[in-house]
Amino acid sequence: MSTGSPETGPPPAVTTAWVVDHPAPAAAHPLRRVQRALPPVGPTGLLVEVVACGVCRTDLHLAEGDLAPRVPQCTPGHEIVGRVRAAGPAAEGFAPGDRVGAAWLAGTCGVCRYCRSGRENLCPESRYTGWDIHGGYAGHTVVDARFAYHLPVGPTDAELAPLLCAGIIGYRALERAELPPGGRLGIYGFGASAHLTAQLAIARGATVHVLTRAPAARELALELGAASAGDAYDVPPEPLDAAILFAPVGDLVPVALAALDRGGTLSVAGIHLTDIPSLSYAQHLFQERNLRSVTSNTRADGRSYLAEVSRCRPVVHLRRYPMDRADRALADLAADRVTGVAVLTV
Repeated sequence: MSTGSPETGPPPAVTTAWVVDHPAPAAAHPLRRVQRALPPVGPTGLLVEVVACGVCRTDLHLAEGDLAPRVPQCTPGHEIVGRVRAAGPAAEGFAPGDRVGAAWLAGTCGVCRYCRSGRENLCPESRYTGWDIHGGYAGHTVVDARFAYHLPVGPTDAELAPLLCAGIIGYRALERAELPPGGRLGIYGFGASAHLTAQLAIARGATVHVLTRAPAARELALELGAASAGDAYDVPPEPLDAAILFAPVGDLVPVALAALDRGGTLSVAGIHLTDIPSLSYAQHLFQERNLRSVTSNTRADGRSYLAEVSRCRPVVHLRRYPMDRADRALADLAADRVTGVAVLTV
């Protein structure tokens, strides 16, 4: 575990950061490094010195224009591990020097019917790290202490970073799939989130079948305990009680639905999905098969997942990049050159 100590001296007013200047294919290097002024910390804010930041496919969607930036020259990154440099007067639970995690969900209104009913992930006023506010592809960033996480002891900074989105969203997708105890789970696509979710499901006693196009990802799936690993369009060796679609490929929705047993549920985990082709009611939905989307996560999801990580530590298959190679990390992710997760480290 990296402990480190906060920088000495007054907190910085500017930071070096990557920004999405003009969205374009990752191979065209849409990110640019700039010196950017840091926003005021605010009453509940934390100024965080970034030590690691995971590289998520959502960052790629932002850089390539699938998601329109919500702030000019947005800094991506929402799997942030860092050290608190300064805390606002109402930032409860954290002090300078503490290790802290920041995830995708950055803020909600707290008063709408979704927030009041435990469904804050559906808040119409929700804001997101690396989309509505600047994220972790930077030396420093500012996050709201109310949406920050205390991190489990044991995993390194680099291992923790992908847990803060890939892990949490996989946890929510697994919950939405309603996999019965000891059930049969199909996982379509096997990148950052999927390889963590597979281990969670296996630890809970599930039989996991992985279906993905990349041979290296299939090899990793078997190493991590999957019962089988085939091509994305293959038929799994047995009917599935539940399935999760991680690949942003709408064509796989009918494929996964057809692989479900009666009463099974397909959970679609991505924020972006290509168009879904027409479905046959009799083949894909009849016999009470269910199709569900996943939207962000709640803070309760994050806390529950990190507590489960403390009990059953997953193997995080890492590919490290220095922070000054963030553009290369995104290009490698776009070209399927990353098996497991890419993490930027300082």
